[in-house]
Amino acid sequence: MIKVSSLTKHYGNRTAVDDLSFDVAAGRVTGFVGPNGAGKSTTMRMMVGLTRPDSGDTTYRGVRYSDMRHPASVVGTVLDARSMHPGRTARNHLAAAAALASIPARRVDEVLDEVGLTSAADQRTGGFSLGMRQRLALAGALLGEPEVLLLDEPSNGLDPDGIRWLRNSLSSFADDGGTVFVSSHLIAELAMFADDLVVVGAGRLLAAEPVAATLARGEATVIVRTPQTAELGRLLVRHGIDACITDSQLSVRGTTTDAVSQIAFDNRIQITEITETRRSLEEILLDMTGASAEFAAA
Repeated sequence: MIKVSSLTKHYGNRTAVDDLSFDVAAGRVTGFVGPNGAGKSTTMRMMVGLTRPDSGDTTYRGVRYSDMRHPASVVGTVLDARSMHPGRTARNHLAAAAALASIPARRVDEVLDEVGLTSAADQRTGGFSLGMRQRLALAGALLGEPEVLLLDEPSNGLDPDGIRWLRNSLSSFADDGGTVFVSSHLIAELAMFADDLVVVGAGRLLAAEPVAATLARGEATVIVRTPQTAELGRLLVRHGIDACITDSQLSVRGTTTDAVSQIAFDNRIQITEITETRRSLEEILLDMTGASAEFAAA
């Protein structure tokens, strides 16, 4: 659905986005992740023409955003939840956006209901919490019944119930054939509903792959408790398996619980507990992006 080709953007001597290319599939939720300063927001702004790239372009089913006759019916965006006049009510804010994009006025009440803001429709947005502003911004993105949602940190300010609502809403949108491209620092939350990931660091592409492929980068560790710790450890090493003893238990890498259990069984070694752990998506991504992080604690 979306093809990003060789996007590049410089600000003076600083390269914000460096020859970035990736595809975003329809009917899926694609997470856009990377550390602060990685170029995510700049990339998303270039994708809809708010920032002009030095080179490269983005197309939606082969058409540039600037060439679309009715862009709101193709791409709905939330790039800044604060971009609303504080003196306008939620209803008036959406009515103005609808009129500007030639969207039927009936959509205003429909999207207010869809994001759960019907009861606050006639309140001024200046009194809205950040979570309410996020809901209103998403309502604006949905006005044109778009094929694509392009969202920059849409969960900021949402409470746990709001985050669950957002997760379910974006998953349903993708299940209905829509395309979701969403940046987030809440990796554990993103892992619950994203299908694919685009990972960037220092403006460059680090990976573009299914979430399952990223998780597979995290090698499993088998933890074994046995009265014969040293004996089992020697046997595993003899089989070419990396094993070390820590806190009266064995930590085994590069194998499975089945393989360890079989070796123990064949050699009459009693196992009292055996578990397999994998590194979290957050830990894997931190390793992938650590070298390119612009801001890192000592």
